[in-house]
Amino acid sequence: MAVPQAFTDFDINAATVALWVFKKSLRPGSAPVFTGRWVQTDEALDGALKQAVIQERARILEVNEYGLLAQNNEDSALRIDGLLTHAGLLTAQMAAEIATKKVRNLKDVQNSDFYAIKLVSGDSILYAVRKTDASWKSKKAVNYLTVLFDDDELTLQEAPSFTVSRHVDFFIIDDDVLMTNKAAFESVLNYKQAHADDFLALQAEPDFSSLFSNIAPLVAFVGTNKLHLRRVCAIRQKGHYRNAAFMDRLRQQHHQFGLVLTFDAQGRIDPTAESCANIIRAFLDHRLTSPFSANVYDVPDTTQIQ
Repeated sequence: MAVPQAFTDFDINAATVALWVFKKSLRPGSAPVFTGRWVQTDEALDGALKQAVIQERARILEVNEYGLLAQNNEDSALRIDGLLTHAGLLTAQMAAEIATKKVRNLKDVQNSDFYAIKLVSGDSILYAVRKTDASWKSKKAVNYLTVLFDDDELTLQEAPSFTVSRHVDFFIIDDDVLMTNKAAFESVLNYKQAHADDFLALQAEPDFSSLFSNIAPLVAFVGTNKLHLRRVCAIRQKGHYRNAAFMDRLRQQHHQFGLVLTFDAQGRIDPTAESCANIIRAFLDHRLTSPFSANVYDVPDTTQIQ
């Protein structure tokens, strides 16, 4: 999939720069609350931020659609429609660099969860978002001394300092979110909670829950594990469990593919802590065999070609 033209054509060099720092708060059952403030930056930092964004954009040679199990590599990014995420809540905070939203003191900056480089060129806006590291935490300021190497000696740095990475976790432009760090994207925009909510919806589906003698062991196995949540959400997305023929073949052929599953007299799966991984693998249709080598494989994801 081609890189979005608006992203490729955005004139970073000619853009104005604003650096926003964010803190995030969460309430059960509610969307995350982002509190953003902009920080005054000098010309040297603005230039360095632009150069970092240019370098990060240049390494994205292809874009693949975001999927629950999709992964990118060092030359690619994953794309998702921003309307499916909380990106709008984030960008709304950065509508304008007004006085009431300017950083006033050190407390406004310390313990920020992430920051965004806002670049404005004409009518277009590009946001480059990155999670903060330990240098932004007040605990580190208490426990460590910051020193500088200058003129062959170390000197104490009295003023608070923060590290701004040369890397970007994800970009927002128009309606597109392009991520180079999937885990950071899911963390910042609270996308993991969407997975947890989706799993609750899956458990409530009679088509799914009726396949088990007791669904509790599977629920306990998944828990709050990020990877397991992605996988069970992908199960719902694929929907193989709704296909009666698929389920019949699973009952008949699971032994042949090395899947250790137990079925009761009614044909329902009797899950145990030990069999849950195999249940997930089976429902994802990720246990495959090669007709050439006759070997059986586990695969991380599948793309149907016919």
